[in-house]
Amino acid sequence: MLSKFAIDYIPLPGINTTTATHRTDDPVEAEEFLMHLLNAGSKLLEIRHDGVKLSPHQSDMMLRVAAERNTSAVLQKFLGIDGVEVKHRFGFAP
Repeated sequence: MLSKFAIDYIPLPGINTTTATHRTDDPVEAEEFLMHLLNAGSKLLEIRHDGVKLSPHQSDMMLRVAAERNTSAVLQKFLGIDGVEVKHRFGFAP
């Protein structure tokens, strides 16, 4: 049985070109994994849903959510404010 989401990536693009795949049925976990990849400096190859590669727009939307969540977390820590304040001041979802 296929996982709902499969994310192909290169964990250490500057050191090794070995690819890996993260599989999950949970869309929130997929977004959290994308957050991790962004923080780690990994290289994203593609995102699949039910075995079909997402369109560029769909991939971009998932990446945007992951990037906004990362930015929100950094601002919360940096400024010592909560997610609601970050949303109010900067427009990023908590």
